[in-house]
Amino acid sequence: MTDARSEPTTPAPPTTPLAVPGDAPLAPPRGARCFGDGDTLYEEYHDSEWAVPVHGDQALFERIALEGFQSGLSWITVLRKRPAFRAAFAGFDPEVVATFGDDDVARLLADAGIIRNRQKIEATVSNARALLALHEQGRTLDEVFWSFAPPPRAERPRSWADVPGRTTESLALSKALKKDGFRFVGPTTAYAAMQACGVVDDHLATCPVVLAP
Repeated sequence: MTDARSEPTTPAPPTTPLAVPGDAPLAPPRGARCFGDGDTLYEEYHDSEWAVPVHGDQALFERIALEGFQSGLSWITVLRKRPAFRAAFAGFDPEVVATFGDDDVARLLADAGIIRNRQKIEATVSNARALLALHEQGRTLDEVFWSFAPPPRAERPRSWADVPGRTTESLALSKALKKDGFRFVGPTTAYAAMQACGVVDDHLATCPVVLAP
């Protein structure tokens, strides 16, 4: 979970500190959410989606696409636009998105319900085609994505200062995805996707999700 992030041109150390999401304090008090308190949509996402394992190529394709659209913005902005994104991108069905051409890109650029960034839109279309190319090779995005899961943490982070913005595994995942033709998947975006999809679980030790019996 990163906000207002951008992909630097040179790799940073694997333990680059994570930007604190939204208005969350650096070290939330015991019983407070890691992020999202005070916004119902954000709270629901934190409680029921973030760090919950996601499998299946279409679901992972959607998460990677949305993390790419977040780059430079806040996640809540993307979350509020997610229904419009799903409508605009055919439910993130890669078979359909891979067929998008210039007319579809123009349609998406005119859609006020989504983030109208040409590079990100074109990257999503390109990534759908890269995903289909994986299938032609007898491979899946699920296998690639989860192959970079790190060992479980010895202990949970106590504050956002203990959570990296990228890791050795996210750098390796980014390189692997780029080798397979994916775009807009730098190591910071890759780590945010790993967090969102449960490849890593960065809920803080003080979080109610962790404290719940």
